Amino acid sequence: MKLFTKQSDLLAVFIKATWKALTFREVAVYSRNKSTNYVFTALKDFVKMEIITEQKIGNVIAYKLNNMTKSLNIISHIAEYRAFNVKSLPKKNIEKLLKKINTSYYTCIVTGSYAKGSEKKESDLDIVIICGDKEKPSSILSQIKYTAEMQIPEIHPYVFTESEFYLMLVNKEENYGKEIARNNLIITGAKQYYSILMRAIENGFNG
Repeated sequence: MKLFTKQSDLLAVFIKATWKALTFREVAVYSRNKSTNYVFTALKDFVKMEIITEQKIGNVIAYKLNNMTKSLNIISHIAEYRAFNVKSLPKKNIEKLLKKINTSYYTCIVTGSYAKGSEKKESDLDIVIICGDKEKPSSILSQIKYTAEMQIPEIHPYVFTESEFYLMLVNKEENYGKEIARNNLIITGAKQYYSILMRAIENGFNG
């Protein structure tokens, strides 16, 4: 499904904090859209399209991302597209790394300073690979470690299985998994990532 730039900017607000229910005012402020009429109309359209849900909290209407295949497909597309358009990312270096991974099923996420947009010239690039539970993270790490060390900026790779990542999200203690959820650029495998995230949200993860 093709979405216009303004529409994707509005949905990016929900992508940023998938676990939050946002009021109309919050969506307008976070998306930096000055047209209240446009924001109102777009939100109503998203509800009709079942991309987001509408719920009443006290006297306020709030909107939250819908946990359905259709909505996950759309936000996954937007998330990967937005990451691809971040000019500061050394995309060729990331591609070199991903070509070394000997499995077709994984998610690649950039986190750390590059995800926050606060990277400096000397900053390293933090990359997280989330693989299937049948894969061995140590094996994938060995496949990419040498290539990661040879890149400029140097890449710091971290590899977790889906179950490991999920357990970090639902754990009550602060951990790296929660940091990844709060600050990320998803290069590939966004659908798998959001499926794990939504399951974690249903089981108590709230950022």
